[in-house]
Amino acid sequence: MATQLLFYKNARPVTVKAHGDLSVRGTDGYGFASKVNSVPLTAIEFAAAAGHYPIVFAGTEEKVMPTVILGVKDHENFFVGEDGNWRAQTYVPAFVRRYPFVFSTDRENNNFILNIDEGYSGCNRDGSGERLFDSEGNQTIYLQNILRFLQEYQGQFRRTETYCKRLMDLGLLQPMQAQFNLADGERRSLSGFMSVDREKLRKIDDETLRQMFDTDELECTYLHLHSMRHFQTMLTQFANSDPQAAAPADDGDAPEKAELESEDS
Repeated sequence: MATQLLFYKNARPVTVKAHGDLSVRGTDGYGFASKVNSVPLTAIEFAAAAGHYPIVFAGTEEKVMPTVILGVKDHENFFVGEDGNWRAQTYVPAFVRRYPFVFSTDRENNNFILNIDEGYSGCNRDGSGERLFDSEGNQTIYLQNILRFLQEYQGQFRRTETYCKRLMDLGLLQPMQAQFNLADGERRSLSGFMSVDREKLRKIDDETLRQMFDTDELECTYLHLHSMRHFQTMLTQFANSDPQAAAPADDGDAPEKAELESEDS
C-alpha cells in the first residue's frame, strides 16, 4: 500500500499575513483523493467505515494505525468517480474530510499548528467560498469550526494510538496479503498490512478482555474482523471498472475471488 504524503502537496501554516484574503471553495469534490488506495482511520470511525471498506492495520514494527483500503492497486481509489464525487451512501473517512487542512507540531512538539494545502484547487483569493479571516483579521466561524474539527480528530487519533499499542503489546497482529483471482486468469495481490489473529484473540486473559470491552477496543476489533469481507467487494468493483480484466466466464461461473492469506504461512 502506498499512502505516505497522500494528497497534501504544499501545506503551509495558516496566518493572517499569508491568508488574510484567502477563501476556500468546498464544492470541488474529492478528486484530490483519487490516486490513494488507502487512508488512516480513527477507532471512533470503525462502526461507520466497517460497512463499506476493509479496515486493516499498517505501519512499522514500532507503531501501526488503522487504515481503510480504497483500491487494489497503487494510485487507485474505487470510491472517487470521474466527476470527483465520493460514491453515494458511502462513509467518507475523516482524514479525507479534513482536507485541505492538517495539523503539524512545533519544534518542541508541544503545540499544534494549523496548515492548509495551498495547492488545493478550492483555494482562491477572489472571495469564492468561505473566508478564513474577516476584514479585521479575526478568525471566521468557518475557521473556528475547522479548528474544532481537527482538535477532535487529533484527540481521537491519540486514543486510537493507545488501542493499537494494546494490540501490538498483546501480539495480536499478523502480516497479511490479499490475493485477487480475476476471471481472465490474472492474479493480483495487495500486501503491507496486518490484521488481528482470531486464534490469539480467543486466548487473551479475562482481565484484558474486560479492559478491552470497557474501552470499546473489543468492539473495534470485531468490527475490523467483520470488515475484512469487503476485500471480495473490492474485486467486484475492480471488475466493474475494468470489464476486460475481470469479465464473466463463458460457462456462467464466477471465478473472481478475493482471498486473505497470512504472510507467515
